[in-house]
Amino acid sequence: MTQITILRTGLANLASVTAAFSRLGADIVVADDADTISGATRLVVPGVGAYGEAMNRLGAAGLVSPLRDRIAEGRPTLGICLGLQIFGTGSDESPGVSGLGCVSAMTTGFDVTLTSPQMGWNRVTPTDNAVLCESGYAYFANSFRFERIPAGWAGATANYGGPMVAALERGAVLGCQFHPELSGAYGEGLLARWMEAEPC
Repeated sequence: MTQITILRTGLANLASVTAAFSRLGADIVVADDADTISGATRLVVPGVGAYGEAMNRLGAAGLVSPLRDRIAEGRPTLGICLGLQIFGTGSDESPGVSGLGCVSAMTTGFDVTLTSPQMGWNRVTPTDNAVLCESGYAYFANSFRFERIPAGWAGATANYGGPMVAALERGAVLGCQFHPELSGAYGEGLLARWMEAEPC
């Protein structure tokens, strides 16, 4: 049985993420201490809430370095929504607050002509070099996004008033701007593939 450690952030929709992995037969641990997060075989970083608050909580818990190290090392890590955004360098949502810096990009808000947050289903189109991401429809609930896939990463895009990053992947590190745990069969398939992914 695959063990999945879910990071308790205090901001996440923990119940739906836990339920999604339970349906896949995972053995689930919920934790927020540095030793467990650092040693986790497979770690999920869920996220709902504000960028600055999330980074402050991680800093106060001593989790910034363990998270940064495991992503840099390519260890199996999944970031969901805000959990993906904190992989980057920062966000327009919280000026002056640094992210983990594992992705060379900042998240930006949508054009003022668009309804924000984006709420609902949107088409996901993988890049040619994507391994985990497939074409399909996923459920989004986001006000901020990466505008383009940075060098060194594969993934998938979506369109909401223009192109945006739907997911980033590199080996067993995966970040989804959408919510795979709310995306039906499409999301379940992606989570199952990530559970089998090996570090590059």
